[in-house]
Amino acid sequence: MNGADMLCDVLLVNGVDVCFANPGTSEMHFVAALDRKPTMRCVLGLSEGVVTGAADGYARMADKPAATLLHLGPGLANGLANLHNARRARTPILNVVGDHASYHLQYDAPLTSDIESLARPMSHWVGRAGGAQDIRRCTEEGFAASIARRGVSTMILPADAAWGNVSPEQLSPVAIPSPPLIDPEALKASADALRSGKRVVILLAGKAMREKPVNTAGRIAAATGAALFSTSSARSARGAGRAFVRPVPYNIELAIEALKDFEMAICIGASRPVTFFAYPGKPSTTLPPGCDVIQLAGHEHDLSEVLEQLADELGIKPDAEFARNPFLQNNVQVPGGALTPDALSLAIARHLPENAVVIDEALTSIGQHNALAPGLHPHDHLPITGGSIGIGIPLATGAAIGAPDRKVVAMQADGSGMYTVQGLWTQAREQLDVVTVVFANSAYKILQGEMVNVGVNSFGVNARKMLDLDQPKLDWCSLAKGLGVESGRATTTEEFVTLYKGALGRKGPFLIEAVIA
Repeated sequence: MNGADMLCDVLLVNGVDVCFANPGTSEMHFVAALDRKPTMRCVLGLSEGVVTGAADGYARMADKPAATLLHLGPGLANGLANLHNARRARTPILNVVGDHASYHLQYDAPLTSDIESLARPMSHWVGRAGGAQDIRRCTEEGFAASIARRGVSTMILPADAAWGNVSPEQLSPVAIPSPPLIDPEALKASADALRSGKRVVILLAGKAMREKPVNTAGRIAAATGAALFSTSSARSARGAGRAFVRPVPYNIELAIEALKDFEMAICIGASRPVTFFAYPGKPSTTLPPGCDVIQLAGHEHDLSEVLEQLADELGIKPDAEFARNPFLQNNVQVPGGALTPDALSLAIARHLPENAVVIDEALTSIGQHNALAPGLHPHDHLPITGGSIGIGIPLATGAAIGAPDRKVVAMQADGSGMYTVQGLWTQAREQLDVVTVVFANSAYKILQGEMVNVGVNSFGVNARKMLDLDQPKLDWCSLAKGLGVESGRATTTEEFVTLYKGALGRKGPFLIEAVIA
């Protein structure tokens, strides 16, 4: 066997059985090794941004990492934007980045680059296989780091390490260290704060936003009067029957207003909330200046266990009641006529299937979705975590592979969708059960809003050239057809509902171009 065979075997014995790939010449020995491993599912992406974004979506739903296969430094560079989102989501991914044979690097061939320097800003672990005999160790270290550190690992695979011979070995899964314990003083301080009578907010993020910990947090809130808010998380349990956790608003004024009355904040899974950007004369953090912050737990902790410990410290029983979100979906009234963002969000909500996976890159066209989400069928919400647009279509692609028995509904802004539109081809090839709703407003609407935020209230010719997408207008139905995905265009709410209900009632990918009025 060769080093590439060893790499595949180490991945498989550790449960990594999906590889999202866009390979090149230096990776051909790894491709050949993958071909000898029928238990490894290989998924081709037509751009590296699709590959890395799909690996993110897969791991968010499967709760285990996928491998990626990327071609040298430029291939990795093409995938970095969505690796940034994965880093912010604390998503476990094991990137395999091919490199020239070690003895060839000295000649500075055209594709030679400093892969380590490219990888480090978006990776929690970076390693290079020194040769074929080093591949087992390097792969095991990278896999273990992706789990223990909850993040992106990048392993560099020189071509001669891949083709070099190794002896077969008896392999076994890597032992992953147990999560660290929380500081008992921080636990006591959190319980004291919740008993103090002060206005306390519990800020949840990461795996604290899964169903079980969310409901534990609901019991704590019911017993103490604390408010529950969340910052951006890789995957959030939403819907009826669960505790209500209010997202901290993206808009800085709304965020400051929502948090202005709190005297103490307990952070579980993330640190204090900060604004996406700096604005003249506005703060960078959204908690009030006098609010005391207790950092109870970070992403590296078992956040479900942390919340149970906090409940125990407060004497709250596991079966204690809490305020569950009522089921209100059947009460949602969908207006007819013009397809406004509000009408579109109401239509999506009214017919959302139970146990759906909702991908959210609708950005400024989201309408009332976040307000309606607590009353809908239970579902998981996967947002854009790092703010790097172009993740929606790839995220939906990976999520559909990670949760094949669940319907994926992707709310996709048109401008950001064009970054990685190639992901539709992968959805068609793999026949993934994804309904993509393109919010077609023919503009970078979020940037128009940001211009206003920095004090520019009227746009001239040059600004409009950089913010409008209507000359020429994008034809999403033609794009989808060219990439193998069936589609339909809606210009009224009635047309949209017909297309949406039809797409939900069938298997396989379907795209709806929703033309926003």
